[in-house]
Amino acid sequence: MTTDQNQQYTHYRKIAWIIYAASAVLLATVLVLFVAQDNEERFFFGLMTLAAAYVLRPTERVFSRLILKYTGVSKEPEKE
Repeated sequence: MTTDQNQQYTHYRKIAWIIYAASAVLLATVLVLFVAQDNEERFFFGLMTLAAAYVLRPTERVFSRLILKYTGVSKEPEKE
């Protein structure tokens, strides 16, 4: 049972990272295509949006809480 729960948690964690990365790329794309007015702004919005998404990425603790909230699957506590 715990192995299945760990596998589900791992699967949901991968999905959460995919959603986070896709939203960051989507935001950068919108900024580059619709907000930027010249090449310098396109370069800045394209690079800095993704850099900020990397620097401000959520921690494992945040993802664990969100996965538990939306799916009901929690990470098994580590044994010492």
